[in-house]
Amino acid sequence: MSLSACGRLNRWMSAVVSVGLLGACGGWGEQGGEAPALVEGARDAVAGDVVVTLSVPRVSLAASEAVRVTVTLANVSSDAVRLLKRRTPVDGLRGDLFVVTVDGARAQYKGRLYKWAPTQETAYLRLGSGESVSYTVDLDSFYDLSRTGRYSIRYDSAWHPADEGTGGASQLRSDNLSIDIEGRPFVGPGARDSGTVTAQELSTEGCTERPASTLSTAYSTARSMANDAYVYMLDPNLIPVPRFTTWFGTVNTASVNAVRSHFTAIKSAFDSKQVVIDCTCTDDDAYSYVYPDRPYRIFVCNGFWARPMTGTDSMGGILIHEMSHFTVLGGTNDWAFGQSDCKKLATANPALARDNADSHEYLAEWR
Repeated sequence: MSLSACGRLNRWMSAVVSVGLLGACGGWGEQGGEAPALVEGARDAVAGDVVVTLSVPRVSLAASEAVRVTVTLANVSSDAVRLLKRRTPVDGLRGDLFVVTVDGARAQYKGRLYKWAPTQETAYLRLGSGESVSYTVDLDSFYDLSRTGRYSIRYDSAWHPADEGTGGASQLRSDNLSIDIEGRPFVGPGARDSGTVTAQELSTEGCTERPASTLSTAYSTARSMANDAYVYMLDPNLIPVPRFTTWFGTVNTASVNAVRSHFTAIKSAFDSKQVVIDCTCTDDDAYSYVYPDRPYRIFVCNGFWARPMTGTDSMGGILIHEMSHFTVLGGTNDWAFGQSDCKKLATANPALARDNADSHEYLAEWR
């Protein structure tokens, strides 16, 4: 389908779709409104409390036009409610929160993958009764829209697993919005300079206010963890067996081969690639993030600096987690966060466990 300037429809009216909030469970975009003030005594939003509406100024877009979708969250309940910010665009799009398809095929999410820190009160957005807030997201900055066709767009945080310890924070979903989009090449965040090069193929950027020795030790620790996990995965008997089964379920050829290949690649990257630790992230609710298609730059956030060097959710382990996300090293996803949910995932769905970043981290941290 061609959407050239001569052939495309000039439909200037907005297209709007909406639906209510789903049942309760366990930025970078251009903002279209100010965040509402905090409301004391807000409860967790439940089914029917919040309506999510998507709108666009036009429903046919040429390749030269940005795909800007406005997300409106409206509290239609009689109470003040709270939503987990990272499930909304309040701080920009910080996760794969849209389902975008073109002629039935899923458009790839190309944005950040975060490892979240424990949820604090400041991690919630509060909406008073009758209050609404809108934010505009440039979808072509986060999704591969290179294919020309009829796109279906839905806001949907519900397909993500519930975050551990969020106290029943709600999940959000809109109806589908259809737009004709002419394909355009994906242009991600610009490449940066290598930063300050140090030993062990490690570089840093934006880290002048952080102790260099801390980053060097964290990197060395992660490298040692990766090597230890690699050696463990080479053991045909996987001794101790619970180190594997706790995080990946029953021992079988498919699971062992997949996890072994991931740690082989991760070890090789720590040993031979130019890894960059970038300290420019200032998010309080996150440990770290990466762009999966931009190896080997790892952004560490405010939550990272309070972590121990080893142990659960350690500095070394966090770097392992992020390394596993890079597409060239296995391209893991985030199906579960935290040890409790990762153990459940290993039992319920081993296939997803071997595609889960935290599961790799916890095997590497095992002592």
